[in-house]
Amino acid sequence: MSSATTTTTTAASRRPTLSDPGYQAFVILRAGFTVAPILFGLDKFANLLVDWPTYLAPWINDIVPGSAQAAMYAVGVIEIVAGLVVALAPRFGGWLVAGWLAGIIVNLSTIPDYYDIALRDFGLLLGAVALARLAQSYQGKRQSH
Repeated sequence: MSSATTTTTTAASRRPTLSDPGYQAFVILRAGFTVAPILFGLDKFANLLVDWPTYLAPWINDIVPGSAQAAMYAVGVIEIVAGLVVALAPRFGGWLVAGWLAGIIVNLSTIPDYYDIALRDFGLLLGAVALARLAQSYQGKRQSH
């Protein structure tokens, strides 16, 4: 007669730690996709980093009301909100940022000489998807020491 041996795992041992490479990746991506959208969103109001209206495709500028700078104000608000959503709910926020980046990629792909930036944003989109997937495992689990 054989007996099955079961191992009892405590909740504490299942918690992620900063020694877990997957959890490290989650923390890095969560921090990055919180801070970057908020900073870039704020810069839409100041244009210190770049002249943001030049990144708006003419066909989009033609269909949005107001000026390209006014559109950038709306974009800035959306990006700030997206960064806050990532901070509070990364499982949803990662997908939100990925969707937003997809829209940016479409916009940039229609502007000559902006394909390199669209490609960079595709890489960021992949990172946002990775964040959303990692959040599925790690969101809500506290770091243990």
